[in-house]
Amino acid sequence: MKIIVALKQVPEPGMPIRIAASGRWIEDSDFQFTLNESDAYALEQALQLKEQNGGEVVALSAGPARIQAVLRDALAKGADRALHIDCNDLEQRDAFAVARLLAAAIQPENADLILTGLQSEDMGYGQTGVLLAEILGLPHASLILQVEKTADGLTVKRELEEGWFQSIEIPTPCLLTIQSGGSKLRYATLMGIKRAKGKELRSIPASDLGTPADPVAFLQSVSLVRKKQTTQFLTGTPAQSAAALVEKLQFEARVL
Repeated sequence: MKIIVALKQVPEPGMPIRIAASGRWIEDSDFQFTLNESDAYALEQALQLKEQNGGEVVALSAGPARIQAVLRDALAKGADRALHIDCNDLEQRDAFAVARLLAAAIQPENADLILTGLQSEDMGYGQTGVLLAEILGLPHASLILQVEKTADGLTVKRELEEGWFQSIEIPTPCLLTIQSGGSKLRYATLMGIKRAKGKELRSIPASDLGTPADPVAFLQSVSLVRKKQTTQFLTGTPAQSAAALVEKLQFEARVL
């Protein structure tokens, strides 16, 4: 089984945010970056399937040169090889444009299974994986916590609302978007880090893939949230004030 797992590098949580001079994105020159959380679980799921059933795990990521740190970590954890789509304008591509870029790199691989994280922690679209499946013409399922190989394909466990789960069967090749928390993440061992140095990490210029960079939707501008504090006095009888307070908590604060 050949498994391709798409990974994204995102800013470390809690980093101070400044708006770039263009006003269209954040200033990330002084950021520290890490692997997107749900992508880490997608990688773990791919490695577990390989250990159970054999095959190959290919790590794939798009972005500037710093993205290779994520791919080398995936190789150290057990991925067999890695593909880097060299792209310096990823933040200006919407989910559809990113999906087209990934699809162009994935198609020649003829993979049996493609895994992505459910959504990225920076943009939070939650659409790249399902759009990628549509472009590739593959069946897909989302919010996946567990994957098991069967004689006819895969059995997957989906997380639904209010603590409910769904078990479905899906044929291969297919694409799954992985939810965080389905398994325990592994760390790269010292031996794994040494072995990673001898594994293939191939870089592909985005221009070689022949996909349009123009997004369908684009960011006009970004801004920081401005905190506002207001004070309201509720007048009337105690009963009237209590009723007005409950109404505000329900429909304005939305905490009831």
